[in-house]
Amino acid sequence: MALHFVCDDAGSARPGDTVELTGAEAHHASAVRRVRVDEAVTLGDGRGVWLSGIVTAATPKQVDVRVTGRDEVPAPSPRFVLVQALAKGDRDELAVQAATELGVDAIVPWQASRSVSRWDAKAEKGLARWRTIVREAAKQAHRAWIPEVEGVARTADLVRLAGAAQILVLEPSASARLTEVAAQASDGRDVVLVVGPEGGIAPEELTALEGAGARLVRLGDTVLRTSTAGAAAISVLSAAHGRW
Repeated sequence: MALHFVCDDAGSARPGDTVELTGAEAHHASAVRRVRVDEAVTLGDGRGVWLSGIVTAATPKQVDVRVTGRDEVPAPSPRFVLVQALAKGDRDELAVQAATELGVDAIVPWQASRSVSRWDAKAEKGLARWRTIVREAAKQAHRAWIPEVEGVARTADLVRLAGAAQILVLEPSASARLTEVAAQASDGRDVVLVVGPEGGIAPEELTALEGAGARLVRLGDTVLRTSTAGAAAISVLSAAHGRW
Protein backbone atom coordinates (compact mmCIF):
# COMPACT_ATOMS: atom_id res chain seq x y z
CA MET A 1 0.00 0.00 0.00
CA ALA A 2 1.28 3.47 -0.89
CA LEU A 3 2.40 5.81 1.88
CA HIS A 4 -0.23 8.38 2.85
CA PHE A 5 0.23 12.01 3.89
CA VAL A 6 -2.07 14.83 4.95
CA CYS A 7 -1.93 18.28 3.38
CA ASP A 8 -4.46 21.07 3.79
CA ASP A 9 -3.80 22.19 0.20
CA ALA A 10 -4.86 18.82 -1.18
CA GLY A 11 -8.49 19.85 -1.19
CA SER A 12 -8.18 22.10 -4.24
CA ALA A 13 -5.71 19.99 -6.25
CA ARG A 14 -6.63 18.30 -9.53
CA PRO A 15 -4.80 15.76 -11.72
CA GLY A 16 -1.76 17.42 -13.26
CA ASP A 17 -1.26 19.81 -10.33
CA THR A 18 1.70 19.63 -7.98
CA VAL A 19 1.07 19.53 -4.23
CA GLU A 20 3.89 20.69 -1.97
CA LEU A 21 4.43 19.09 1.43
CA THR A 22 6.35 21.43 3.74
CA GLY A 23 7.23 21.74 7.41
CA ALA A 24 6.77 18.74 9.67
CA GLU A 25 4.92 16.75 7.01
CA ALA A 26 7.80 17.13 4.54
CA HIS A 27 10.33 16.10 7.17
CA HIS A 28 8.21 13.09 8.10
CA ALA A 29 7.85 12.07 4.45
CA SER A 30 11.52 12.45 3.48
CA ALA A 31 13.46 11.74 6.67
CA VAL A 32 11.19 9.28 8.49
CA ARG A 33 9.26 7.50 5.75
CA ARG A 34 12.09 8.03 3.24
CA VAL A 35 9.97 8.67 0.16
CA ARG A 36 11.89 8.80 -3.10
CA VAL A 37 11.41 10.45 -6.47
CA ASP A 38 9.02 8.45 -8.71
CA GLU A 39 7.43 6.73 -5.70
CA ALA A 40 3.62 6.45 -5.71
CA VAL A 41 1.90 8.03 -2.68
CA THR A 42 -1.55 9.20 -1.62
CA LEU A 43 -2.55 12.54 -0.14
CA GLY A 44 -5.63 13.75 1.69
CA ASP A 45 -6.97 16.96 3.19
CA GLY A 46 -8.76 15.17 6.03
CA ARG A 47 -12.12 16.36 4.69
CA GLY A 48 -12.84 13.65 2.13
CA VAL A 49 -10.49 14.52 -0.73
CA TRP A 50 -8.22 11.62 -1.67
CA LEU A 51 -5.40 12.11 -4.16
CA SER A 52 -3.02 9.66 -5.78
CA GLY A 53 0.28 10.95 -7.09
CA ILE A 54 3.95 10.52 -7.87
CA VAL A 55 6.81 12.12 -5.93
CA THR A 56 8.79 14.46 -8.18
CA ALA A 57 11.12 15.97 -5.56
CA ALA A 58 12.00 15.02 -1.99
CA THR A 59 14.02 17.04 0.52
CA PRO A 60 13.64 17.43 4.29
CA LYS A 61 12.07 20.86 3.74
CA GLN A 62 9.79 20.13 0.78
CA VAL A 63 8.31 17.13 -0.98
CA ASP A 64 6.56 17.68 -4.32
CA VAL A 65 3.83 15.32 -5.50
CA ARG A 66 2.35 15.41 -9.00
CA VAL A 67 -1.33 14.52 -8.75
CA THR A 68 -2.46 11.67 -11.01
CA GLY A 69 -5.93 10.98 -9.61
CA ARG A 70 -8.59 12.49 -7.37
CA ASP A 71 -11.53 11.00 -5.47
CA GLU A 72 -13.97 12.55 -3.03
CA VAL A 73 -15.07 10.22 -0.24
CA PRO A 74 -18.50 11.03 1.28
CA ALA A 75 -18.63 11.76 4.99
CA PRO A 76 -19.78 8.76 7.04
CA SER A 77 -23.44 8.74 8.00
CA PRO A 78 -24.53 8.33 10.71
CA ARG A 79 -21.52 9.67 12.54
CA PHE A 80 -20.01 7.72 15.42
CA VAL A 81 -19.12 10.13 18.23
CA LEU A 82 -17.00 9.13 21.22
CA VAL A 83 -17.52 11.06 24.44
CA GLN A 84 -14.35 10.12 26.31
CA ALA A 85 -14.02 10.99 29.98
CA LEU A 86 -10.71 12.57 30.93
CA ALA A 87 -8.47 10.01 32.62
CA LYS A 88 -5.17 10.01 34.45
CA GLY A 89 -1.86 9.36 32.75
CA ASP A 90 -2.15 8.68 29.05
CA ARG A 91 -5.22 6.45 29.22
CA ASP A 92 -7.56 8.93 27.57
CA GLU A 93 -4.97 9.60 24.86
CA LEU A 94 -4.70 5.86 24.18
CA ALA A 95 -8.49 5.75 23.91
CA VAL A 96 -8.54 8.61 21.41
CA GLN A 97 -5.80 7.07 19.28
CA ALA A 98 -7.41 3.62 19.11
CA ALA A 99 -10.90 5.00 18.43
CA THR A 100 -9.54 7.06 15.54
CA GLU A 101 -7.82 4.08 13.97
CA LEU A 102 -11.03 2.05 14.32
CA GLY A 103 -13.37 4.58 12.70
CA VAL A 104 -14.75 7.17 15.13
CA ASP A 105 -15.98 10.34 13.39
CA ALA A 106 -15.85 12.86 16.24
CA ILE A 107 -14.48 12.95 19.76
CA VAL A 108 -15.70 14.95 22.76
CA PRO A 109 -13.53 15.24 25.89
CA TRP A 110 -15.76 14.87 28.95
CA GLN A 111 -14.97 16.37 32.34
CA ALA A 112 -16.87 13.74 34.33
CA SER A 113 -17.37 14.18 38.05
CA ARG A 114 -15.04 11.26 38.79
CA SER A 115 -12.34 12.26 36.31
CA VAL A 116 -9.00 12.40 38.11
CA SER A 117 -7.52 14.53 35.33
CA ARG A 118 -8.80 18.12 35.26
CA TRP A 119 -8.49 20.41 32.25
CA ASP A 120 -9.94 23.49 33.92
CA ALA A 121 -6.87 25.70 33.36
CA LYS A 122 -5.32 23.84 30.45
CA ALA A 123 -8.20 23.00 28.13
CA GLU A 124 -6.59 24.52 25.03
CA LYS A 125 -3.38 22.59 25.59
CA GLY A 126 -5.31 19.35 26.10
CA LEU A 127 -7.43 19.87 23.00
CA ALA A 128 -4.34 20.62 20.91
CA ARG A 129 -2.71 17.43 22.14
CA TRP A 130 -5.79 15.30 21.33
CA ARG A 131 -6.10 16.88 17.87
CA THR A 132 -2.49 16.04 17.10
CA ILE A 133 -3.03 12.43 18.21
CA VAL A 134 -6.17 12.17 16.08
CA ARG A 135 -4.49 13.62 12.99
CA GLU A 136 -1.54 11.23 13.22
CA ALA A 137 -3.76 8.21 13.94
CA ALA A 138 -6.05 9.03 11.00
CA LYS A 139 -3.04 9.38 8.72
CA GLN A 140 -1.65 6.05 9.92
CA ALA A 141 -5.01 4.40 9.24
CA HIS A 142 -5.29 6.00 5.76
CA ARG A 143 -8.57 7.70 6.60
CA ALA A 144 -10.10 10.18 4.17
CA TRP A 145 -11.85 12.03 7.02
CA ILE A 146 -9.98 13.15 10.12
CA PRO A 147 -12.30 13.07 13.16
CA GLU A 148 -13.18 16.36 14.78
CA VAL A 149 -12.15 16.93 18.40
CA GLU A 150 -14.79 19.16 19.93
CA GLY A 151 -14.63 21.35 23.03
CA VAL A 152 -14.63 20.00 26.56
CA ALA A 153 -18.11 18.94 27.67
CA ARG A 154 -19.73 18.77 31.08
CA THR A 155 -22.50 16.34 31.95
CA ALA A 156 -25.10 19.07 31.40
CA ASP A 157 -23.85 19.39 27.81
CA LEU A 158 -24.39 15.67 27.24
CA VAL A 159 -27.91 15.91 28.63
CA ARG A 160 -28.72 18.68 26.14
CA LEU A 161 -27.22 16.59 23.32
CA ALA A 162 -29.59 13.70 23.99
CA GLY A 163 -32.40 15.26 22.01
CA ALA A 164 -30.37 15.44 18.81
CA ALA A 165 -28.44 12.16 18.96
CA GLN A 166 -28.72 8.54 19.99
CA ILE A 167 -26.68 8.34 23.18
CA LEU A 168 -25.38 4.98 24.35
CA VAL A 169 -23.69 5.02 27.75
CA LEU A 170 -21.24 2.19 28.36
CA GLU A 171 -22.10 0.88 31.82
CA PRO A 172 -21.04 -2.60 33.06
CA SER A 173 -24.21 -2.99 35.17
CA ALA A 174 -26.60 -2.34 32.25
CA SER A 175 -28.95 -5.13 31.23
CA ALA A 176 -28.84 -4.42 27.48
CA ARG A 177 -25.83 -5.48 25.43
CA LEU A 178 -24.33 -3.13 22.88
CA THR A 179 -24.40 -5.89 20.27
CA GLU A 180 -28.20 -6.02 20.57
CA VAL A 181 -28.67 -2.25 20.37
CA ALA A 182 -26.09 -1.67 17.62
CA ALA A 183 -27.88 -4.02 15.26
CA GLN A 184 -31.04 -1.90 15.32
CA ALA A 185 -31.67 0.35 12.32
CA SER A 186 -30.31 3.87 12.68
CA ASP A 187 -32.70 6.80 12.47
CA GLY A 188 -30.04 9.00 10.86
CA ARG A 189 -28.94 10.78 14.03
CA ASP A 190 -25.38 10.63 15.35
CA VAL A 191 -24.62 7.61 17.50
CA VAL A 192 -22.85 8.87 20.62
CA LEU A 193 -20.88 6.50 22.84
CA VAL A 194 -20.20 7.73 26.37
CA VAL A 195 -17.21 6.23 28.19
CA GLY A 196 -16.61 7.03 31.85
CA PRO A 197 -13.36 7.56 33.77
CA GLU A 198 -11.40 5.01 35.80
CA GLY A 199 -13.86 5.10 38.72
CA GLY A 200 -16.89 4.71 36.49
CA ILE A 201 -19.74 7.10 35.81
CA ALA A 202 -21.28 8.59 38.95
CA PRO A 203 -24.86 7.48 39.81
CA GLU A 204 -26.22 11.02 39.50
CA GLU A 205 -24.68 11.32 36.03
CA LEU A 206 -26.24 8.03 34.93
CA THR A 207 -29.60 9.21 36.24
CA ALA A 208 -29.34 12.52 34.40
CA LEU A 209 -28.35 10.87 31.12
CA GLU A 210 -31.07 8.23 31.33
CA GLY A 211 -33.62 10.91 32.14
CA ALA A 212 -32.65 12.74 28.97
CA GLY A 213 -33.19 9.64 26.83
CA ALA A 214 -29.76 8.01 26.81
CA ARG A 215 -29.60 4.22 26.93
CA LEU A 216 -27.26 2.25 29.17
CA VAL A 217 -25.50 -0.66 27.46
CA ARG A 218 -22.70 -3.04 28.34
CA LEU A 219 -19.88 -4.74 26.50
CA GLY A 220 -20.21 -8.38 27.49
CA ASP A 221 -19.66 -9.64 31.02
CA THR A 222 -16.26 -8.05 31.71
CA VAL A 223 -15.24 -4.56 32.70
CA LEU A 224 -12.90 -2.83 30.24
CA ARG A 225 -10.50 0.00 31.00
CA THR A 226 -11.47 3.51 29.95
CA SER A 227 -8.62 3.28 27.42
CA THR A 228 -10.14 0.29 25.60
CA ALA A 229 -13.91 0.47 26.09
CA GLY A 230 -14.52 3.13 23.43
CA ALA A 231 -12.41 1.34 20.83
CA ALA A 232 -14.25 -1.92 21.47
CA ALA A 233 -17.62 -0.18 21.14
CA ILE A 234 -16.62 1.56 17.89
CA SER A 235 -15.68 -1.85 16.49
CA VAL A 236 -19.11 -3.23 17.35
CA LEU A 237 -20.85 -0.26 15.71
CA SER A 238 -18.67 -0.48 12.59
CA ALA A 239 -19.60 -4.11 12.09
CA ALA A 240 -23.30 -3.56 12.82
CA HIS A 241 -23.58 -0.62 10.40
CA GLY A 242 -21.76 -2.33 7.58
CA ARG A 243 -18.59 -0.26 7.64
CA TRP A 244 -16.54 -3.41 8.14
